[in-house]
Amino acid sequence: MEEKKKLKVPHVYVLLIAIILVCSALTYIIPAGNYDMMTIQTEDGTSREVVDPSTYHSTESSPVNVMGFLTSIPRGMNEAAGIIFFIFIVGGSFGVLQDTGAIEAGLGRLTRIFSGKETLLIPVIMAAFAFGGAVIGMAEETLPFIPIMVSLCIALGFDSITGTAMVLMGAGAGFAGAFMNPFTVGVAQGIAELPLFSGLQFRLVVFVVMVGIAITFVMRYASKIKKNPQLSSMYEIDRQREDNLDLDNLHEFGGREKLILLVFVASIALLIYGVIKYEWYFNEISALFLGMAIIVALIGKLGLNGFAESLGKGMAGVAAGALIVGFARGILVVLTDGNIIHTILYSSASLLSTLPSAVTAVGMYIFQCLLNFIIPSGSGQAAVSIPIMAPLSDIVGVTRQTAVLAFQLGDGISNIFTPTSGYFMAGLALAKIPWTKWAKWILPAIMLWYLAGAIFVIIAQMIHFGPF
Repeated sequence: MEEKKKLKVPHVYVLLIAIILVCSALTYIIPAGNYDMMTIQTEDGTSREVVDPSTYHSTESSPVNVMGFLTSIPRGMNEAAGIIFFIFIVGGSFGVLQDTGAIEAGLGRLTRIFSGKETLLIPVIMAAFAFGGAVIGMAEETLPFIPIMVSLCIALGFDSITGTAMVLMGAGAGFAGAFMNPFTVGVAQGIAELPLFSGLQFRLVVFVVMVGIAITFVMRYASKIKKNPQLSSMYEIDRQREDNLDLDNLHEFGGREKLILLVFVASIALLIYGVIKYEWYFNEISALFLGMAIIVALIGKLGLNGFAESLGKGMAGVAAGALIVGFARGILVVLTDGNIIHTILYSSASLLSTLPSAVTAVGMYIFQCLLNFIIPSGSGQAAVSIPIMAPLSDIVGVTRQTAVLAFQLGDGISNIFTPTSGYFMAGLALAKIPWTKWAKWILPAIMLWYLAGAIFVIIAQMIHFGPF
């Protein structure tokens, strides 16, 4: 009897090209239109470009032709170059760090300390990342931790998905349920003219629930993998990793290794300081890790050629994942070329204004969830949608605070699922996890988060979450 062929999931490059093709076709169907932009002053004294909600107008149709479709990917690569090269530099730097043997030695020591109580690490580490996501909007800053957590979790008998989830789901849950995130809550409340970080108590409840779902989901999965590692979809890939720890033949954890890890910890501390104090972004963070790689190569006595070879090998390991960011950016390129992003926004707002207030609140939430697949930037999505959703909420009887909550949850939940999210795809590249495997694994958790978010938006509307 002939064996049934298993349905093969398309490669992520194929999926993204297909999405770009569909979006190109939509530019022939959806009428082109634009809002005018206006400058507003925020509470922190800075100015911000936002949509003027009363200025939507039709524009001349600009459908994307075959050449526009084909050039969207190289143009996307150009636009996302900062993220792509950031992945290369961080991946290469960790290749150097890995080849010194210090990470292996340090993680080996950690596995001995937590022997027999490995699962205790999961809630502690995830809570720490969640707090970072909730307070300082930690997202890109989590990336350097991913290769370390992957190696640690594999050594502890889990898998690379567990290690990546501890970082991405921890920070992602905190980001979605944030109570003081200046990049989402702060920006949205400033545009909606709400007191900065008002509604803190309710958001703390949201934070606890979102993080609780994440920790429970990861711990249940990790326990299952610990009992039977072959249940992991990454089992074969993880076995072939060159950066796996051999617990029976560990690198010595001596003075040199301790000094290298001290340099790494100092780099992370400098990263946090630079991001908060000087608003460092991809270029500065890349420079920091390149400098770290040079210093640890000198301490580890890799030599000039050894440093270069380790750097190149580390970059090669993340190349496929890094280029996905450019493919995903091609979607936004096509929608922008076709001038249909604002049309989608206008049509959605017009539809929501006809619904009862209770339904409108959920409708706003669903709209923000969908919009995040197109505009994954938190502050960017706030600048585009809140100037429209805030006055709309006044008309339909939804509090502005509820509208901001709908934005916050809708913006945050899918950041570690949608392939248009640059830092998330960078994280998968560093972890060497195919997007299709990750998406299949995390989808149930995403659905739980979406359901919890909808319930919170309904409760907020029922209690007239305010002050207004």
